[in-house]
Amino acid sequence: MLSNQTLELIKRIDRAKGLIDKHRPLSKSIVNRLHEQMVVEWTYNSNAIEGNTLSLRETQLVLQEGLTVKNKSLQEYLETINHKSAIDFVEELASMNAKISERNIREIHSLVLKDIDSEYAGKYRDLNVRITGSSHTPPDSLQVKEQMKSFVKKKLNSSEHPIVEAAVAHFELVHTHPFVDGNGRTARLLMNLVLIKNGYFPTIILKNDRMKYYDVLEKAHKGNINDFVFFIARSLERTIYLYFEAIPKIKDSFITLKEAAELSDYSSDYLNVMARRGNIPAFKIKRNWVVSRKAFLEYLKNKK
Repeated sequence: MLSNQTLELIKRIDRAKGLIDKHRPLSKSIVNRLHEQMVVEWTYNSNAIEGNTLSLRETQLVLQEGLTVKNKSLQEYLETINHKSAIDFVEELASMNAKISERNIREIHSLVLKDIDSEYAGKYRDLNVRITGSSHTPPDSLQVKEQMKSFVKKKLNSSEHPIVEAAVAHFELVHTHPFVDGNGRTARLLMNLVLIKNGYFPTIILKNDRMKYYDVLEKAHKGNINDFVFFIARSLERTIYLYFEAIPKIKDSFITLKEAAELSDYSSDYLNVMARRGNIPAFKIKRNWVVSRKAFLEYLKNKK
């Protein structure tokens, strides 16, 4: 069961997505710049969560300049170029708009571990594993194939809201832990396949949010999926803000909550609280809450 806070957040994201969609098609320069930024950030953060020590700048040099980085291992280099290949594959699958299959998941995993673990790349595990730092014990290896079939049939290509489906897909994959290694990266790629396929933007879970990420995953293993869905939605909201910043027509149409307060009987502090609760149609650009002047005046009119 999802909380009202989570449902309000999803509604806010949908409003933001609708606002961006109104400005499509975006200019080629904006699309290319945002895509390059997404690929580098997605690759850097997803690998860093798993222990890869390449910095954001080093990741960019590997992906965009084809350079190797001094004093870094071959595996870290391979993890970087492999992740980019997996993103390309995910985007290709999303453009086909076909149902996501078990085979697709194994193909994504195969790209993640290409030339790193040829024995297990794209193959379900044949041994039992434990998740470091988690109280959850994944199912016996003999149950993996059946559980993955059930997962794909019941949880993927569902009628759930795409943000919920994406978060659940991520969770279910790491819960089953079908591979010896690479489960986290594969789960995040699968999650974004669901989102992109449904017209959303990729969610990038930041390295700096790793402990919170593990905490909400642990809660989900124990039956509380709400906090994990909320966490994924907040991460997606950050991507929305990056698009807001990049589209001048959107960025210039917003006013700060301080400016909004001058148009109303409310204080900026009160409006800030209302924004965080999702009670007014506000969004964040960087660290500041902003609201469309037109939408805020409409809100005041309806409030009266």
